[in-house]
Amino acid sequence: MTLFSKKTSPYFLITIALILFRALLNYAIPLMDKTEARYAEIARIMAETNNWITPQIDYGVPFWAKPPLSTWLSALSFELFGVNEFAARLPYLLLCILIALLIGKYAKRKGLDFFIPAVILFTIPEFLIHAGVVSTDTALAFCVTLVMISFWEGIHNKEQRFWKYLFFVGVGLGLLAKGPIIIILTGPPIFIWLILSKEFKNLWKSFPWIIGVIITALVAIPWYYFAEQKSPGFIDYFIVGEHFKRFLSSGWQGDKYGFPKSQPFGIIWIFLIVFAIPWIVIAIKKLWQNKPEIFKNKWVLYLFLWLVWTPLFFTISKSLIHPYIMPIMVPIALLITHWWKDLVNKNRIVFGSLLFPTIAFLLLIGLTISGKKEFYMNSDKYLIENISEKNLQIYHWQKKSYSGQFYTQGAIKAVKDTLELNKLISEKKPFLMIIPHKKIKKIDKKSIQNLEQIDSNNKKGMYIYK
Repeated sequence: MTLFSKKTSPYFLITIALILFRALLNYAIPLMDKTEARYAEIARIMAETNNWITPQIDYGVPFWAKPPLSTWLSALSFELFGVNEFAARLPYLLLCILIALLIGKYAKRKGLDFFIPAVILFTIPEFLIHAGVVSTDTALAFCVTLVMISFWEGIHNKEQRFWKYLFFVGVGLGLLAKGPIIIILTGPPIFIWLILSKEFKNLWKSFPWIIGVIITALVAIPWYYFAEQKSPGFIDYFIVGEHFKRFLSSGWQGDKYGFPKSQPFGIIWIFLIVFAIPWIVIAIKKLWQNKPEIFKNKWVLYLFLWLVWTPLFFTISKSLIHPYIMPIMVPIALLITHWWKDLVNKNRIVFGSLLFPTIAFLLLIGLTISGKKEFYMNSDKYLIENISEKNLQIYHWQKKSYSGQFYTQGAIKAVKDTLELNKLISEKKPFLMIIPHKKIKKIDKKSIQNLEQIDSNNKKGMYIYK
């Protein structure tokens, strides 16, 4: 007995439904502080200033922490579709769709539905979330997937030679997505696989290494060169600071843009279990049940090494966040696809995997109907949009929020302390100010008495001086 008509692929329908749902979220949810709104604002400034070389975290302030691929994508989307949250997130949804399309052929090769890997991917919480989050992790995941898939095809697919060149394109794009980490995350599992599978002899014959290295260089090096020329110090900060000091020290004092992310030892494995459930549990179970096949089947070995290397690498790092597992969502999907025919109760597993997107959908509906969405979202969007005095200058207490910068088109300003606030008040000109609830007590009572609260959410209040 089947749950769906044989005329239409149920996996195709589920995939389309999940993509449409993610697109709805991309439209309905405001850009969130801090990370997502920060990257969206960097892209907005890039599109506005037409400076496509130096990403800026504020006007005239270079952003050295990440290369520009993600910023380019969002900025280009702004040019095409206007400055809004849907346009900011659209490239990441498209990248996730491309990833799903890129790996569908591995299901077909086993006589399965092309969209089975897509269903697995879009029901993994981490993957579904980052199909609509403005960050560098989705672009990196796409580049890692392109490199790993291209390498496999380059070794084994003698008819389609373009994979041999896509491998080097993927490395170059990865250098533009998040830097040398692309080599760190793909090089070791490939190298170990070559040793264990005894494929080194095919390595040198299968790839045009001289032309390939030139391709990688042409893709990546020009931007690095011009970035350093326009903003001296970038290379040292990005290569030494972001790739070594951040990795080794959770309290790295040189971090210009972020905040210490001190995590317990080995937390990356907890992130993997929590944010890739239920499919990671099934993948682990199948790997355990088929232990002998791991080293006998070259494809399974390749996927296994791809899966375990990233969490192994980040095990010793305390400065990390859950999106670091994004590059290994694909091997999870492909391992389960490999053993798909052996799975018992497939329909029950698929419907169970829909629990997370279903809860997310119901939560969105509930917050919208109850009118609580504006109150609970970690964004200044609604505080800014709801004001009736559109011509007044808006300030933010102590430090500007990134969502405040984005939704005021960069017009919001910061009031650093009480002296600056009192100076504004003494000018007798009306203004608006966003103040976090936690910081309201740090402002002296005389100054606060001059401000009237006109709106609030769960984290901040909007005040007016008349």
